[in-house]
Amino acid sequence: MPIPLPPRETIRDDVARALAEDVGGGDLTAALVPASRQAEGHVVAREAAVLCGSAWFDEVFRQLDRAVGVRWLHGDGDWLEPGTEVCRIQGPSRAVLTGERTALNFLQFLSGTATTARRYADALAGTGVQVLDTRKTVPGLRAAQKYAVRAGGADNHRFGLFDAYLIKENHIAACGGLTPAVEVARLRAAGTPITAEIEDLAQLDEAIAAGADVVMLDNFDADGIRQAVEQAAGRVALEVSGGVDLDAVRGLAATGVDRISVGALTKHVHALDLSLRLDAAG
Repeated sequence: MPIPLPPRETIRDDVARALAEDVGGGDLTAALVPASRQAEGHVVAREAAVLCGSAWFDEVFRQLDRAVGVRWLHGDGDWLEPGTEVCRIQGPSRAVLTGERTALNFLQFLSGTATTARRYADALAGTGVQVLDTRKTVPGLRAAQKYAVRAGGADNHRFGLFDAYLIKENHIAACGGLTPAVEVARLRAAGTPITAEIEDLAQLDEAIAAGADVVMLDNFDADGIRQAVEQAAGRVALEVSGGVDLDAVRGLAATGVDRISVGALTKHVHALDLSLRLDAAG
């Protein structure tokens, strides 16, 4: 089933900002090419990865020149081996040359995000434990990165500060305690998910009694997580967060928690090595 894209206007605005940054008042070098010159080319993956970002790639050329056509040979979420031809492109040479870097930037970056997500999702395969992203995204590209996380097979946490409560240490201090923070959240927006972060097991029963939907175990070691699972006894969903890496994630899942949130899905991204080569001009 296709993964739902962000709203059309979000993709359009992402691309418009990127093109304004790169093109400015005009592409000086592309202007050396005769306006009538046509080009054909292809994009090739130089390393193994999950493809993601085709809508942003297409939008770059849609905004530059609708005469540019892109034919995709693979779709978002597909696994690519090194040397795989990803898509073919043809149209006015000036527009192809002007849009090349911006289009590839989106494709490389979002494919890198999706690939990281796939590695974590694969590491948890068969455990029933969700791997979730965080708000540690590139400013201005959150919707794009959260889409890429889903394309890679992982899940999204809250999108921002507006769609779920995540009551952390500083919120607890500012509200005068964990219980009043959770209780006020419940009163203000019944039905909105409430996650309460705890730093020690003494807070676990308090969070459950206050009515938190999820308790986040912040920087707990494996023994502490196992103790929390035993103490919670299924009364609340437990989420592990903080310092999670790919080597440790499977072991954390084995403790019996329900969710693991990983900032690295969107923060530690290795952009996919892609190349756009022109193979004909006329």
